[in-house]
Order: sequence, then structure tokens, then C-alpha cells
Amino acid sequence: MRTEPVARSLDDLSDLLAPAAIVATLGVPNKKALFQQLAAVAAREASLDAKLVVERLAERERLGSTGFGGGVAIPHGKIDGLRQVVGVFARLPTPIDFNAIDDMPVDLVFVLLSPPDAGVEHLKALARVSRRMRDRAFVAKLRGAGSVDALYALFASGESRHVA
Repeated sequence: MRTEPVARSLDDLSDLLAPAAIVATLGVPNKKALFQQLAAVAAREASLDAKLVVERLAERERLGSTGFGGGVAIPHGKIDGLRQVVGVFARLPTPIDFNAIDDMPVDLVFVLLSPPDAGVEHLKALARVSRRMRDRAFVAKLRGAGSVDALYALFASGESRHVA
């Protein structure tokens, strides 16, 4: 008897983000330091070269800011050596300048890294993260969560979006 994979809500991002890839409080002075810190997390969690991760994120950022407004940024890039799309999330106690589209500083950052050949998979993951991070009620919950476990529970929940 064949069993079908468990259906996952589009709002559930647990396939992209492990609890160990969440930083509940990350104090950094600027985008460069942010990328270095998050690249170190990605390197540890996905056996990547941190310097390469920083380079890819910076390359993408030169094309245009990934800060899309409301204090949220989704820096992303394709990294040699990855087998699947992975994420790293950080909440910043002091927002930093990100040249975001609304000129507001950023305090929530979801880094998305993909294998070089993950064209459609990368775009779908980016769309899922973006959809979740544009939900004002969800973002408010992220800002109010008290721990890594609470943050992960929010990302893993399949609760339906609240229209704000």
C-alpha cells in the first residue's frame, strides 16, 4: 500500500527552517555585519562556506535591496554545495538600515539559500516566505515571540493567514 506524503500548509515553513537556524536576538550595527553573522549560522547548519554565503547575499543585494518594507528583509542567493533550499531567520532588537523600499529600518530578516539549479524551487520558496512575511498579524507575532522555540512554532504552524 502506497502512502502519500503529508500535505503541508503553504504557511508552514518548517521544511525551510530548522530551530537551530533561528536567532531570536541578534545585535548588529549594519547589513554587512548581519550577513556575516547569518552566514556563520548557515555555514554551521548546512555545512557551507560562510564567506561564500556572504558574497552571494551581497551580490544579490547589489541588484536591489531585499528589504521589502514593514521592517522585513528576505536576502537570498544560490550557493554551490547545497542540496535543498534552507533558511536562516533573525530578529534584531535594534533595526538597521537596509535601503528598504519604504526607507524603514529592518528588524526581521529571513535568509533563503538555494542550490544553483533550484530555479523553480527557489522561486516557490521565496514566494512562500514572502507571503508569510507580508502578513502583518504574523509579523507582529514574530516580534512578540519570547524564544527560539516560540519563533519556530510560528514558522511551523499551518495556521491560516489573518488579513490585516
